Amino acid sequence: MTHTTPAHQAPIDPAELARDPYAVYAQLREAGPVHRITGTDGLPAWLVTRYDDVRETLADPRLSLDKRNASAGGYRGMSLPPALDANLLNMDPPDHTRIRRLVSRAFTPRQIEQLREPIQRTADQLLDAIAAAERADLIASYAAPLPITVICDLLGVAPADRLDFRSWTDALFAPDPTRPSQAKEGVGNLLLFLTRLITDKRTAPADDLLSALIAVRDEEDRLSEDELTSLAFLILVAGYENTVHLIGNAVLTLLRHPDQLAELRAVPTRLSAVVEELARYDGPMPLAIRRFPTEDVTISGVAIPAGETVLLSLAAAHRDPQRFTDPDRFDIDRDATGHLALGHGIHYCLGAPLARMETEIALSALFERFPGMALDVSPGELRWRPSMRSRGLLTLPVRTGTTKEASTDR
Repeated sequence: MTHTTPAHQAPIDPAELARDPYAVYAQLREAGPVHRITGTDGLPAWLVTRYDDVRETLADPRLSLDKRNASAGGYRGMSLPPALDANLLNMDPPDHTRIRRLVSRAFTPRQIEQLREPIQRTADQLLDAIAAAERADLIASYAAPLPITVICDLLGVAPADRLDFRSWTDALFAPDPTRPSQAKEGVGNLLLFLTRLITDKRTAPADDLLSALIAVRDEEDRLSEDELTSLAFLILVAGYENTVHLIGNAVLTLLRHPDQLAELRAVPTRLSAVVEELARYDGPMPLAIRRFPTEDVTISGVAIPAGETVLLSLAAAHRDPQRFTDPDRFDIDRDATGHLALGHGIHYCLGAPLARMETEIALSALFERFPGMALDVSPGELRWRPSMRSRGLLTLPVRTGTTKEASTDR
């Protein structure tokens, strides 16, 4: 039986979401499984809030990622040139299947395991620099440079070319509201950067993922030029941005739960399972990538017309008491299997094993080096990205727990 269309909700306040998205989504989840909302972009959308519905919809082939299936005058989203827009986050099979198969060769368990030593080495070098000070911003000095180093090494980006990358991605995902042209400038800079990088790799290929993808494009003609550039863009941005937030949020969660951090440090072999709980408890993506029904669909009794924008709330699903007991509590003993932070179905994150490894290494190295680390501000003073689609700290000020006297004693 189909329910009456829910009443249209007031626009969602980005500042309220940044302060506490889980309280906002809890109210919506308790009020009903599907809501007609006004997004932060001012456009209407359907928000799905409960775990079972979100999981099922993530894998429903009737809900497309291809923006061409959006209703006229509806979803606008991020404005990208074709050379960056032909990526996996905008594709359905068969193109999605073809391109995912090509890039998956770089993310096999064997390939990922080969990155463990360089990731550990990079983490140790970053922590060496932090150890010289009693205070640090862990986003700028650790959570951000670690994944950008890893993903740039994977793609074959020279160290000198990495300096401006974070400012470009910040301009793209968290533009300064007083500078309306900033996002467009960030897109333009990224496109120029990737175009030059691909040209350089064609001239001098190396043993890296981008050179391998260029060979596929040029020798087998299985990638269009736009697909090649867009794929490089997606790997850089997704492999960097989401991992920054995953690491940053995880560090904050553990610092705010010192008793559980102490338990984890006593038995570090538990870390792999704890990373799953960290991803559930405060993951980097409150919403999955938007979907567009290719036909009229019904979700939990609510009829949604073809072409309208559907938003799947991972944040609401992960705090659904019907799926997770006492879901608002962080619990290192919880079996968080089945969380959706890295997706579900054919769009499950290709880089999930790499993101897990980076996070495990980052946390293990950090708390081994600085067992006395603590927040340097109250939780209410922390600044979050004002975004409905990403959950990440702008800064994470900490005291390292080391002093000059302590260093001398050692």
